[in-house]
Amino acid sequence: MQTADFYYELPAELIAQTPAVRRDASRLLILDRRTGLTKHGDFTSLPNYLQAGDVLILNNSRVIPARLRGTNRQTGGAFEILLIEEVGTNDWWAMLRPGKRARPGTSIQILAADGHVSGISATVTAVNAEGHRRLAFTGTGDIHTELERLGEIPLPPYITREQPGQAGEDRLRYQTVYAQSPGSVAAPTAGLHFTPEILAQIRSQGVIIAWVTLHVGPGTFAPVKVENLETHQMHEERIELSAETAQAIRTAKAAGRRVVAAGTTSVRVLESVAALFKGEPQAYQGKTRIFIYPPYRFQVVDALLTNFHLPCSTLLMLVSAFAAPGANTGREWMLEAYAEAIRERYRFFSYGDAMLIL
Repeated sequence: MQTADFYYELPAELIAQTPAVRRDASRLLILDRRTGLTKHGDFTSLPNYLQAGDVLILNNSRVIPARLRGTNRQTGGAFEILLIEEVGTNDWWAMLRPGKRARPGTSIQILAADGHVSGISATVTAVNAEGHRRLAFTGTGDIHTELERLGEIPLPPYITREQPGQAGEDRLRYQTVYAQSPGSVAAPTAGLHFTPEILAQIRSQGVIIAWVTLHVGPGTFAPVKVENLETHQMHEERIELSAETAQAIRTAKAAGRRVVAAGTTSVRVLESVAALFKGEPQAYQGKTRIFIYPPYRFQVVDALLTNFHLPCSTLLMLVSAFAAPGANTGREWMLEAYAEAIRERYRFFSYGDAMLIL
């Protein structure tokens, strides 16, 4: 398939710039794969579509304040730093802007939130083929422990703020209520709609809530630059599936119950592990580059909760594959559903509304 096959026009005013007043106040578009029909509700109706014995999979990764600001120690030029992967203590891969000025050996003074020099420095030690810089930090025992003080929540580029810096609401709302394991540079956004009350209601119905971890990397924002999907390479991301979650999935499958994934990140963990263990989920901790696009046959996931995704993105390709497993027709269904959401003035992307594919 071609990347251009997944393009659609979106009015700019439908890109959600702020979260809903309440997490669960978002809307919910329901797509029935058996009929192709859609209907409209709100997120508080989600429990109505879950049944006792179902397993709801949530990604518990926590977004870290991974965006830092600094100045070139020699020239005074400004840098914006996005930490993307920890190699070891004070040793990180990062994306820098402007990258061309961050040659190996460049020393950068890290700034505090008020713009003053923090006393912490980073030195560029290497550049990889993707243009990412490897940074060695000094002036602190572990830069990870300084991020809450120095860093900013790395909002996606389509969300704009008048002033760069720490927005209190974003620190709270660009994070799921169940986030635990720190490591993501973008939120698993399908989970942003959940509240403790809705999670309690779901549990009370006999639905099993289980956890996976996928630390979302910068690839979630990266455009697909190739024409043919077969040649696209996904960024590597760290994943974990516990023995407890694997057992819950196996038990549900044996009883004919559904596995419901909240978000494309949860799907990618489950299908990655299933591919490794011939369809039988087992405990696993490692990395994945799985790229799901039509036609794809899913081995674990039976229903999917997701947000509305960017045109030509790998996330739109994944949900299109899920709309019609093993076929190419899911793209048409998904684009028709997106066109309906646009007509109904749904809010799109990270802070936007949700879709449930059954």
